[in-house]
Formats: sequence, C-alpha cells, structure tokens
Amino acid sequence: MARQSPSSPHVRHQYSLESIIEFQSESPLSPSALDRARRRFYHIVDHFEAAANGNSGGDNGGNIGGDSPRYNRSLPIRLTYDYARSPLSQDNFLRAFFGSLELPVDGQEALDERIGAKFFGFADYLFNKFFLPLKASARKTPQPSPVYHSAIQRLQGGVGFVEASERISTLRGTCLICDRHRCVVKRRFDRSEAVKRYKSAGNNARDDDGNLLVEEQPGTFEPLEIAHILPHSLTRLGHGEELNLSKQAALAILDMFDHGIGHLIESVDIDRPYNALTLTHNMHDLFGNFDIYFEPVPGAEPHTYRIESFLGPIFVGGLPVTRTLFLTDSDTIDPPSHRLLAIHCAIARILHLSAAGDYIDKILRDMEDARERGAQADGSTDLGRLIHLGLWLNGVDTYAS
Repeated sequence: MARQSPSSPHVRHQYSLESIIEFQSESPLSPSALDRARRRFYHIVDHFEAAANGNSGGDNGGNIGGDSPRYNRSLPIRLTYDYARSPLSQDNFLRAFFGSLELPVDGQEALDERIGAKFFGFADYLFNKFFLPLKASARKTPQPSPVYHSAIQRLQGGVGFVEASERISTLRGTCLICDRHRCVVKRRFDRSEAVKRYKSAGNNARDDDGNLLVEEQPGTFEPLEIAHILPHSLTRLGHGEELNLSKQAALAILDMFDHGIGHLIESVDIDRPYNALTLTHNMHDLFGNFDIYFEPVPGAEPHTYRIESFLGPIFVGGLPVTRTLFLTDSDTIDPPSHRLLAIHCAIARILHLSAAGDYIDKILRDMEDARERGAQADGSTDLGRLIHLGLWLNGVDTYAS
C-alpha cells in the first residue's frame, strides 16, 4: 500500500480555518474529556518540540529564522493555551487543536511525520492568520483626519471613511478627557492642549487637576495619540471572501484567549474608550509593537498596572513603572478594559518567548524592501505571505492624519 503523503499547506490551512471558525457550534468538552485532552495536548507538544530541537530546520522543523534567537514554531501553540483566560477558552483551543490534527482527544495514535506536518501546519496557521497580521496592524492606530479632509471625502461619497474618521476623532476627545490630557505611561501633558490653555490664561493656565502648567518641567509637553489595545483593523473587513474569512479566523483565535471577547470589539465597538489608551508617540509605537505591556498589580486598587518592557532602559527609560489609570468622576467613560489589556499582555509574551516577534519584524522589513526594490530573483521573498499581509493592512492608514 502506498504511503500517504502529508497534506499540502493549503489543504491543512483550509481544514484548520474551517475547524477554528466552526468550533463554537460544538458542545464543550466534559470535565473528564477536558482533562484527557489537556494531558494529550502537552504530550503532543512536548513530543514535537523535542523532535524539532534536534532538527536542522527543514520544512517540518520547529525553529526557523537565521537570526538568534530563532523563531520556535511550536511555542505559540503551547503558550496560547497556557495564556487562555478561562477553562472555556482553553476548551475552545483544544477542540480547534485536535480538530486541525484530525485526532481524538483521548487517542493513542503514534505521533508520526503525518501528524507532525499537521501540528506545524496548525502552528503556521496561528502565525499567519493571527500573530503576523495582528502585530503588523497594531503598529499604527489611525489618528483623526482634519475636518476639511472628511468634508471632501463626504462629497466624494466616502461615507464609510467619514464615519470611521469621525469615530476616531470622538474617541480621541473622549480618551483625552478620561486620561486628563496626559499619557497614561509617561504622564506627559498634551502639547496642543497646553498651548491652547496658555494662550487663554497665560501663566495661570492649569492642567485637569488644577496644577499650574508653568510648573511642569521644560520640554515635557508632547503631542499625544490614541492607541487601540487591539488593532482597529481587526474588524475592518476588506473586500473579498478570502480576506473576510481570514479576519473571522483571527477573531475566532482571539476567542481562545478569552471566550466572548469578540463581542467587545465587534464593528464600531472597536473604537470604544475601553479599547484605547492615550500615549505619547514613542509609547504608542512601543505598545503597538508589543514591546511594552500592562500587568495588573495584585491587591492594588482597581485599574492599577505595572507597565513592563522587553527592551532595555536605553529604549524605555523609566520603565517598569506602576500606574493607576485615570477614571472620570461620573464614571461615564469606560476605562481601558482589563480583559483587553490582559490579551495584549499575553500576545506580547508569546511573541517574545517564541521569538515570533523578531521573525515578524524581519518579514515586515522584507515587505518594505520588496515595495522599494521589488521581489528578489533568488526566490527569497515570500510573495504569497506579503501579498496576503498587504491585503489585510490595506486601508489601515487611509485616514491617518
């Protein structure tokens, strides 16, 4: 009997795509089945992780990338499960995992190359459909357009553009009020607001807490930006069935971190204050790149976080730092969601611990090189991945100021 060859990447990814999107229609695992699935899951991950560590890095190898540290393809699988925020979220992940490998949760099948190909296919699926586009799109939050720009777009029939732009403008104003016109990390006061108040009140101009602005340290006023905790592009569906399915898959994977979280960011809800922070440009760049993250402080008052970074002090001077986020006196503006910040923190840790973040940065550099110089003749440019990522990112910055 002829040996069955492993499925092609396209077939594996298509199977994974369908299983991940559709797992929510299935009944949750029973407690005993969940326990068996958990033990079987770690056994499979341990097996292929050990095998990959002895592999030189071929197509089924677990470590790729020429730089050190090398991206460990199996770690995002393990860590996504470990960082799931509830048993139901872990249940979602395990059903998608075993469905993608076409294995029963309590089976005893030998872990051969065929299953290994599906295992690493699932790892690549998580990478290509979630971590790569999420990190790429989180690097830039659209900022409000000038009023005249929106007016011209409205005349040209760009209704969707105008609505999104106006939501971003409203979000910025709301967050500045909630955060008292200060960066939630550095506590720098917004420069344009400081200038406006100074022109109106002179040396008597005060911040939102009544402190004199002239008593601020010179050079500490900075332009402030609005940063989405989970990127705006996540629910900005593009044209074409393939791209829409990809974003549905990303939302389904997000559900594995925190079951039901998708409802918080559906459609226009992605632009609610609970999914946003007021940051300086530098902090925005670091946060969007998952280089800084917020961890809740146990036992502290609500909305108190220790802000940490994977980078050294030369890049993030003053961190780590503990901050209690501002709340409005009337509680009419929702503070940043602890659930969304927890997911951002989990993603940051997964990208760092697996070296997937460094590998994504290389892909994005390749994307820029391909845009400037064209694809390389030696075939080193992954055109398929870059084209898909370009489709995902298309329109993210179309109304940035």
